[in-house]
Amino acid sequence: MITAGSFDITDPAVLLRLICALFFIPHMYFKAFGNPPPAIKTFIDAGYPKPLLFVRFALATELVTFTLLFLNIYTQYAALLAAAMLTVAAISVFFANGKKWIWIWPKGGKEYCVFWALCCVVVSMMYWG
Repeated sequence: MITAGSFDITDPAVLLRLICALFFIPHMYFKAFGNPPPAIKTFIDAGYPKPLLFVRFALATELVTFTLLFLNIYTQYAALLAAAMLTVAAISVFFANGKKWIWIWPKGGKEYCVFWALCCVVVSMMYWG
């Protein structure tokens, strides 16, 4: 249920939930704008058979996840969905980089997605029950 407390940034759980949600904005932008969208190269390099279809699917899933997390609706499930999606993103980046263990985000590393996925798991745990 959406209440004023859903946006109380003095509550650490709320703050982390909002951060995890808001980080999807640039992630979605990367997939939505441009012709073709810049994210398509990552999907092609990762070996997806129909990369544009997967970009659109990822964008739709991220939009739903962002909305649910931001508005505090089914938060524990939305956070788990986000964590799963970000795990797939980290694995995709691994394959897009030629199966190299790069761990520096500006160089194509996956630690950003791994950290964000772990934060989403923590959000799910904090909102469960």
